[in-house]
Amino acid sequence: MNLLNEIVSFLYICRMLPIASFLEGKVLLFDKPLRWTSFDVVKKVRILTKVSKVGHAGTLDPLATGLLIVCTGKFTKKINEYMGMEKEYTGTFTLGSTTPTYDLESEPVNFKDYKQLSTEQIIAATQQFTGDILQLPPQHSAIKKDGKPLYLSARQGIEVKVDPRPVTIKTFEIVSVDLPLVYFRVVCTTGTYIRSLANDFGEALQTGAHLSSLCRTRIGIFENKDAYSMKTFEEEIQKIRAEEETQSLL
Repeated sequence: MNLLNEIVSFLYICRMLPIASFLEGKVLLFDKPLRWTSFDVVKKVRILTKVSKVGHAGTLDPLATGLLIVCTGKFTKKINEYMGMEKEYTGTFTLGSTTPTYDLESEPVNFKDYKQLSTEQIIAATQQFTGDILQLPPQHSAIKKDGKPLYLSARQGIEVKVDPRPVTIKTFEIVSVDLPLVYFRVVCTTGTYIRSLANDFGEALQTGAHLSSLCRTRIGIFENKDAYSMKTFEEEIQKIRAEEETQSLL
């Protein structure tokens, strides 16, 4: 079965499908809520469907929202395939300060003036981050060095030397500027850290910057506009269970 047929067959949940179909396997799209971890979404799906074999394709940080692909049953075998797809993000950078985590998980420091920057200068700075580039992952990340996640060392104030990683940023668009906020859209390969892009972008502008909001809008041909909210998904599951209970009494 090709990918297009899979999408037609599994992208949307039909209300009256039995709960057992989740055990067989489904591809689910969720709009991850703010402050939920990706595993929180997986855990919720496990609880609601009572299916233990559930996984997600590509982690979103707690302060990020947007598209999270969750697979159940036999479709967990497709997770790596979905993870490798092109990603699209929108969000904001805040100029004039940095944070240790490169986002708002930590407090802004190193305040600098940003008011001298023009929109033209800000747009021009995107060029050096477009195309094939080398990017250093954040110290506060789950990437492992010698079997240990970097964030564990970072929390102890220990900086671990890591090699830059090749990524491709196909599109880096400045949508609008309302200083200190810069609104952006990025299309990139898997493995790209938008937090690192924010930090590097601030260094290029000599003002500092951190990621202040982020939404993943697309993974491959899957779009966030087609995704379930957690509330809607729970309501759908409750309807399915109610229908099954009614049918069992007939």
